[in-house]
Amino acid sequence: MKEIKVSVKNLSLYYGANKALKEISLEIPTNKVTALIGPSGCGKSTFLRTLNRMNDLIDNVRIEGEIMIDDINIYQKNIDVVNLRKKVGMIFQKSNPFAKSIYENIIYGSRINGISQKKQLDEIVETSLKRAAIWDEVKDRLQMSALSLSGGQQQRICIARTLAVNPEIILMDEPASALDPLSTSKIEELIHELKKSYTIIIVTHNMQQAARTSDFTAFFYLGEIVEMDKTKTIFTNPAKKQTEDYISGRFG
Repeated sequence: MKEIKVSVKNLSLYYGANKALKEISLEIPTNKVTALIGPSGCGKSTFLRTLNRMNDLIDNVRIEGEIMIDDINIYQKNIDVVNLRKKVGMIFQKSNPFAKSIYENIIYGSRINGISQKKQLDEIVETSLKRAAIWDEVKDRLQMSALSLSGGQQQRICIARTLAVNPEIILMDEPASALDPLSTSKIEELIHELKKSYTIIIVTHNMQQAARTSDFTAFFYLGEIVEMDKTKTIFTNPAKKQTEDYISGRFG
């Protein structure tokens, strides 16, 4: 298996005349968790959304540079964006289950992809909910509305829904910031488990969470990458004073 899953070279992103990302270059390893940290408005979430072309949905956005996923530039003209988003799943800050049953939430993507056999759909539901570590909590109420669950459970349903279409990369934009400490700890345990099968990139404001969950950390500031290294190195022996100041709470 190739060591590098995502390779970003000289990536810049403009909102109109405003340059929000400035010549970003980094490599994201396969089956590891990479955390993106930095103060609000520094470009972390904007960068995350470039990896599955979610910024395409915003008017007046222009992108320069390249993002290679498995050696294919995802910004070349003939890329199927629907397939890209299947391969690169996204979990948002606020859990966003559909106003449907738990079962219907999980099979949503599979149905769109043409799977209609009940036995196959049942298997997808069970496998995805087990992978998201929530099967035992919901297996007897699959026909209940996903909106009737707690916030932490809803977020794990959203993770299960993402896993159901077999992505290779999972993007997480502050997946636990709206959750209580117990739910947060369940999501963090889940991230640790999922990296055995997926490449995970997580945006977090929580320094402790980055330190606990990630293998690599990239520090963003004002649309640039100041430094990227193994998480332990970033938190104990950063190369740049600016990184040290941010991690120790001197600014941000």
